[in-house]
Amino acid sequence: MKIIDHEFVEFIPEHEDMEDGVIYISLDYDTAVHNCVCGCDQQVVTPLSPTDWKLTYNGESVSLYPSIGNWEFDCKSHYWVKEGEVIWAERWSEQRVHSGREADQKTKSHHFEQKNDENREKLFHKFKTFLVTLFKEQN
Repeated sequence: MKIIDHEFVEFIPEHEDMEDGVIYISLDYDTAVHNCVCGCDQQVVTPLSPTDWKLTYNGESVSLYPSIGNWEFDCKSHYWVKEGEVIWAERWSEQRVHSGREADQKTKSHHFEQKNDENREKLFHKFKTFLVTLFKEQN
């Protein structure tokens, strides 16, 4: 079992200053970064957002959801980080990677469409309130 530590930082360190086996977490920049746990020395960046990765901190260790699939790296490593432990996952075929990316894109599009709808409704409500106030002042 491989253990991965964590460090909360304001700024992510330069790659050459990063230690293997440590996830650097910047809540200011909603990002968690670590060196690939396979040892290939590639830097893994996991943006933290409603449509990317979620970070859980239980007071002692961190978890990242969903799994980390380094499909662009030569190593093609795939693993979960759960409560500070690295749990290796199966390799994905090119087709499964493609399908996963399409699903991610649909999730992101849906999320931002909902946000846009919410923002339009808020803007419309503010505009309506402004007009009502304006007309009341004129009468």
